Amino acid sequence: MPTRLPSLRTPPIGFAHRGARAHAPENTLEAFRLARRLGATGLESDVWLTADGEAVLDHDGMFGSLLRFRRRTRILDVRRAELPSHIPTLAELYEACGSDLEVSLDVKDPAAVPRVLEVARAAGDVALGRLWLCHDDLDLLSSWRALDGRVRLVDSTRLARIKEGPERRAATLAARDIDAINMHHADWTGGLTTLFHRFDRYAFAWDAQFERVIRDVVAMGIDGVFSDHVDVLMESIDAATA
Repeated sequence: MPTRLPSLRTPPIGFAHRGARAHAPENTLEAFRLARRLGATGLESDVWLTADGEAVLDHDGMFGSLLRFRRRTRILDVRRAELPSHIPTLAELYEACGSDLEVSLDVKDPAAVPRVLEVARAAGDVALGRLWLCHDDLDLLSSWRALDGRVRLVDSTRLARIKEGPERRAATLAARDIDAINMHHADWTGGLTTLFHRFDRYAFAWDAQFERVIRDVVAMGIDGVFSDHVDVLMESIDAATA
């Protein structure tokens, strides 16, 4: 096994992508509860705002049947009570799983952020420090820092999109008080994790579905790993950090 490079989080956070997605319907309370039982130390989802101002967890922000009439309804156009029962609110996630896990939210509707922070505060002070808000717009991320200094902010991107180069991006994240960068596992090298750590920025890797991939990124010093397969994820992290 290769020597593991230093990381800012030991062990790295094991984020269950959309809950235990490989084992249960994604973004449901069933999937989130199962992820916790399987040992996940973090939960991941996408967040949207309903017409009556509730933060709910769903991937594409649409619901309805595509099979017969191809009618799809946008979450932002309906009230919480009009949504299918399988779409949970963020508050229900905290009620079901507690506030001691890290929670990563891909912010699909920026208007949801004030409500997200309100819900996290209601879940307890510890929840805010474990809440990671992800987006690809650095200006938006920076604006959320003023809403609450305790929340964690994550630049979601790909290496090919960083036109200014990784070192300048790391310096920008540090200057703007953006805590982490999240890239596809294939983008990461040990040199890149070391670079972002030099600026005290966390390094996250997503779409890590196989044991070999998870062990490789953990060996690179990654601080958080996102996977659909929670059992493989946690077993691989444990083995790589033993």
